[in-house]
Formats: sequence, structure tokens, C-alpha cells
Amino acid sequence: MGDEDFLPPDRPPRAPGQEPSARLTLEAYVRMRKELEQLRTQGRDHIAERLLRAREHGDIRENAEYDSAKNEQGLMEARIRNLEHKLKDPEIIEVVDGDEVAAGMLVTLRPLDEEDPDDETYLVALSGEERAAGVRTVTATSPLGSVLIGRRVGERVTYEAPGGTFAYEVVELKLHRPAS
Repeated sequence: MGDEDFLPPDRPPRAPGQEPSARLTLEAYVRMRKELEQLRTQGRDHIAERLLRAREHGDIRENAEYDSAKNEQGLMEARIRNLEHKLKDPEIIEVVDGDEVAAGMLVTLRPLDEEDPDDETYLVALSGEERAAGVRTVTATSPLGSVLIGRRVGERVTYEAPGGTFAYEVVELKLHRPAS
């Protein structure tokens, strides 16, 4: 199956006040649809096989392998429900290039409170489902993401997190262009 099999269907306009189930880039939507299809097919088949093998070991009340398979099944079914909800009626966003931090950008930061700082790069995204190879994702509503939105190269930001107060300088902005 090619990526075109996983593209979102055309949908009528939303009614006033109707919120999308998620805000995703097209890349994240396609990746999540593929994951959902894989979980519904091979994932469920794999769990069914594990449960069958575990039952063959005897009494399921004292069977750690069976308990483990049931736990994995529960986690997988929860992920399936989560994906189904997010993919039900998402808003597909298009990221645009610019000189201010916005969702869909790779932002390189330099820590200001370290002697010999190593730059850190993050993908700023609307959803935690967004991914970029080799970098961590921060959502636009997270403590770091919210102070980055609208910032430019050279600006400094400070934010509070459970681990303390952190200060960074924005050193580079790039539009995230997923590999096709």
C-alpha cells in the first residue's frame, strides 16, 4: 500500500463551533493511519497468537505469560482507540516558512546557563504525534513550546518546568520538511 491509500478523505466544512478531533500535519496523519492499520491487522493477530500460546501453558490464573499478553492487548487496544479518535475528523495543517517560531519548525536552542553548551534542536508541533528524525518534539502548548512561539533568531527565552528554570537563546529556525 502506498501513502495515497492513507490520505484523509474529503470532508464537508465543519459546523460553527465544531472542533476538529486533532490538528496534524499531513505527514503525521499518514503515519498514524499506517500505524492504526498495522495495529488492527498484524498487531491483533500477534496478540491472539500470544494468548493462544500462553493458554497452552495451563491455568491462566497463575500464568505470567498470559497476564503479560493480556496487558499488551489492553495497551494496544487503548492506542487503537486513541488513534481512531484523533483520525476521526482532524484538521490537516500546512506549515509555512518564516522568520518566527511557529508549529512545524525545527528550532535550535543554545542553553544559557551552561559553561560549554551543546545546541539542542526541537520540533515545535501542535500535536505530540508529530515527529522529526533525530530531534525531540515539543508541543506549542508545553512550557518550552509556548515561550518559543513567535520568537526570532537571537532572542532569549526563559521558562519554568518541574526541573527548574531554564534559559535558552534561539540560534536557528528551519521549516521541517519530512523525507518523502
